[in-house]
Amino acid sequence: MNTEIDKTLEQPSPQALEEQLKLFHQQLAALPADASELDKNRIILNIAETELALEHKAEAWKLAREALKVFLQQDAWQDAVETCNVLYQADQPASISALAQGVWLAVSFPVLTDTTIAMLTHIVDETPDDSDGAAVAAMTACYIVDLRADDKKYESLSFLARNLLGQVAQRHSKVNSQEQLDIWIDKMELRDPQVFLPRLSMIINIMAGKDWWFEREELRQKMPN
Repeated sequence: MNTEIDKTLEQPSPQALEEQLKLFHQQLAALPADASELDKNRIILNIAETELALEHKAEAWKLAREALKVFLQQDAWQDAVETCNVLYQADQPASISALAQGVWLAVSFPVLTDTTIAMLTHIVDETPDDSDGAAVAAMTACYIVDLRADDKKYESLSFLARNLLGQVAQRHSKVNSQEQLDIWIDKMELRDPQVFLPRLSMIINIMAGKDWWFEREELRQKMPN
């Protein structure tokens, strides 16, 4: 399935989704005995995404939770973040923790920029209008665009992230102009990533709670410079 998390196209019909689900199961069954665990679990992730689209949330959670273990073992960061997105949208008791851990991975590793923005947008959606956490998440999205986006996608992704920041500022403090936005950014101390990224880490820790599914210290050794 597409790597982009948030689809803007019209959702397929249940019948089409059931047919797609059948095809994915056939692909999984047809894998040779020596197929890699990564290839196998990428198909399982496709199955989980389709189950989620069919509103089979418990089944989607079960499949994605097992696939995540393999992606983390294989350092497949993009797949791991997409899996965390499924776990978040599956609306299970640990879904907020899944979102937090997915954001940690997306910000820490070279995951696709649009995927990272989508995960940070989920944090905005989960926070109250007056939450400083939403402001931190939105500014982090802008930072990630500047850091990672290639020339072809920079303009569109920058617009998306800046629009998210503007929406957060409007709902947080009724900001309605660029001048007000600049003042608000300074007031919220959102200029310096060495200031707002540790704040994002605190937010993630609160959301994830004690139920981390990986050792962050071990993964930090694998982070790119």
